[in-house]
Amino acid sequence: MRFQDLLAYKKSFEVAMAIFEVSKSFPSEEKYSLTDQARRSSRSVSANIAEATRKRIYEKHFISKLTDSDAENSETQVWLEYAYSCGYLDLEVFNSLTEKSLEVGKLLNYMMRNPNKFL
Repeated sequence: MRFQDLLAYKKSFEVAMAIFEVSKSFPSEEKYSLTDQARRSSRSVSANIAEATRKRIYEKHFISKLTDSDAENSETQVWLEYAYSCGYLDLEVFNSLTEKSLEVGKLLNYMMRNPNKFL
């Protein structure tokens, strides 16, 4: 199984790239704080999915890496809330990115509840 073929990976990669694009317009004073944090946490979601697939021969390790991915996904949602509250994202973009992130969370939770389908 290639991690790139997993729907959770594809969707999380899409969210990370969308955040990268919208964060280009964030103020320069946010470069080393909000911009960096949002980009890093969103990228960690897909990176942890990739790591999970390499540990899939050990069910507990697989699930552990997926929980790390889920935690990074939740952190990403927090940074999106900050970006919206600071006026860096309009409501439509905020809602779209948040909805996509929630979808990734559902996919991750499915994988954690049904690891045998991925081991």
